[in-house]
Amino acid sequence: MNTVSFSKNQWLFVFLAGLFITNAVTAELISNKLIEIPFSFDLFGNQFGPFVTIVGILPWPVVFLLTDLLNEFYGYKVVRKLSWITAILIAYCFLIVGLSMDIPAVEIPGSNLSDDASFNKVFGQAQMVIVGSICAFLVSQILDASIFSWIKSKTGERFIWLRSTGSTLISQLIDSYIVLYIGFVLPGTLSFNDFMTIAPTNYVLKIVIAILLTPLIYLGHFIIRRFVLR
Repeated sequence: MNTVSFSKNQWLFVFLAGLFITNAVTAELISNKLIEIPFSFDLFGNQFGPFVTIVGILPWPVVFLLTDLLNEFYGYKVVRKLSWITAILIAYCFLIVGLSMDIPAVEIPGSNLSDDASFNKVFGQAQMVIVGSICAFLVSQILDASIFSWIKSKTGERFIWLRSTGSTLISQLIDSYIVLYIGFVLPGTLSFNDFMTIAPTNYVLKIVIAILLTPLIYLGHFIIRRFVLR
């Protein structure tokens, strides 16, 4: 029986793609929770903060990093195909979660397991978040990959920080508003005024995180070129 032998480059892609998909799906499942960012400042006599955003923002920095690394070493077409595959898997998750909500829970006295009400309260909202996220994910990822590829075509191997941050700056503006509007405003969970407060916060946090991750992108480039692609 013949066996398939993977190269280091192929194993690297499997790992990066798997981590990419895992973080994207995890972000959808945990997004039915608002958190407070304990940061505030005064500007022109007005106080800003603390800020509120969705907890699903936590895995997205890893998605930013992986998108840039995949785009850098495997190209725009690979990122675009992987984005479509991830969207399909998120939709699959949507179907499984929906099916699990329709199956009655068996309540065991004294156990800490979820009953139908608590289970559906968490994952019922996640359903709409997933719908919004699929739309936002596809639009933002394809836009991110396109802008990244375009900047790289103009700058070559220089200015990694520019193509990384520049693509995120534009793509996440769209993502932040689409996912919150479809996932929270349309179902009536958030008012439009709250949406206009949380969406900009969500966007700014993503940009700040993307900028802070820039050294890790350079580190990822170094490790891959030094130990994998040599």
